[in-house]
Amino acid sequence: NMYIQGNRQYEHHLKTYGHPSEHGYKEIIPQWKAEKWDPDRLMALYKKAGARYFVSMGSHHDNFYLWGSKLHEWNAVNMGPHRDVVRAWQEAAQKEGLPFGVSEHLGASFTWFQTSHGADSKGPLAGVPYDGADPQFQELYHFPAEPGDTAWYSTNPRWQRQWFERIKELVDNYHPDLLYTDGGVPFGNEVGASLIAHLYNSDAARHNGQVQVVYTCKQSSEGRWVEDLERGVMPRINPNPWQTDTSIGDWFYNKHWKFRPVSWTIHMLVDIVSKNGNLLLNIVQRPDGSLDPEVEDALGEMADWIAVHGEAIYATRPWLVYGEGGIRYKGGHFKEDFNYSSKDIRFTTKDGQLYAIALGWPEDGQLTIRSLATPAGKVTAVSLLGYDGTLDWRQTDDGLIVSVPAQKVSPYTCALRVTGNDLKPASIPEVV
Repeated sequence: NMYIQGNRQYEHHLKTYGHPSEHGYKEIIPQWKAEKWDPDRLMALYKKAGARYFVSMGSHHDNFYLWGSKLHEWNAVNMGPHRDVVRAWQEAAQKEGLPFGVSEHLGASFTWFQTSHGADSKGPLAGVPYDGADPQFQELYHFPAEPGDTAWYSTNPRWQRQWFERIKELVDNYHPDLLYTDGGVPFGNEVGASLIAHLYNSDAARHNGQVQVVYTCKQSSEGRWVEDLERGVMPRINPNPWQTDTSIGDWFYNKHWKFRPVSWTIHMLVDIVSKNGNLLLNIVQRPDGSLDPEVEDALGEMADWIAVHGEAIYATRPWLVYGEGGIRYKGGHFKEDFNYSSKDIRFTTKDGQLYAIALGWPEDGQLTIRSLATPAGKVTAVSLLGYDGTLDWRQTDDGLIVSVPAQKVSPYTCALRVTGNDLKPASIPEVV
């Protein structure tokens, strides 16, 4: 966008740095120092806040690599922070015992960066090529695309080979436990599927023939990988594992965005887990590598919530229905904002226990779970996570009715542990 005349990013770049014929993206890279970045401290914060795996950026759409590549000079070891960002994150994750993944957005960068080969169409510098048109910078900005090659993934065989070689380098040198691609499988079976096969086969060779690595991308998996939804959720329980990737703010440090409230993060997590999914949450950092105070506070709140409610999240499985309530959604990408209340309840199971998590605290002091009405089977015990007292409850033909204490355990959820004999959901039309 900074190479599209009239675009907001173009105007900002022109005013702040100069015309992109002389001052392009290559001049921004050295300004990124990450001088306050402490991956060990951050990883400890993330784990305490509930993280059970960590994913580092490998390369975004700017074709700048965060690993020490031997194939591409435009990387964070040679420039900018002069650090192997991927390696430092990996070592920090390993210290905390967290599986480590890498996110690659490289496939789409070829067509995205073709704007850098253009020029102004009007004004005093009309027709003067931007710096991307200079052959000496094509390693960063890519060689010119053929006419009509404008889709998310290029049809250019030369670029496809480069993508394969460079992501293979990332896989072979860092052996990530997870690899994420921003898009569908890149470039079809001859390229993208071959890379996935290499990822799986090389991992199996290191684990006595057992594939332990996870590949995730934005394409229906049918069990071949983990399907990812960007800023969205599944409409129901998915039989195959899946993942949401989203952010507490923008995907980068954007001072014009307000950070998401903790309630939003917790509700997303509970809803996703109830449907057999995982939440990959972006924690937005300042360019110097530090966190804003409100982000640190949010992580602290998440840690407090997880300390009480983690048993209803970790190592759980979906129930026969994921929940009940009034929220309706079709699911899919970029659909993640819902006005949940205590009437919206999500279920998880583990070790013979059923967890019913209301996405809010009932202000009237009473929680009614219609899925656990008398036809569901006999409920024998009910307790509230984070509360040591005894609850008053009764099971009726209308639902399991539970009186909760006046003092809230959490302002965000009300989570019950339910024991019963072979419980199955009552037939409730309102179950979403």
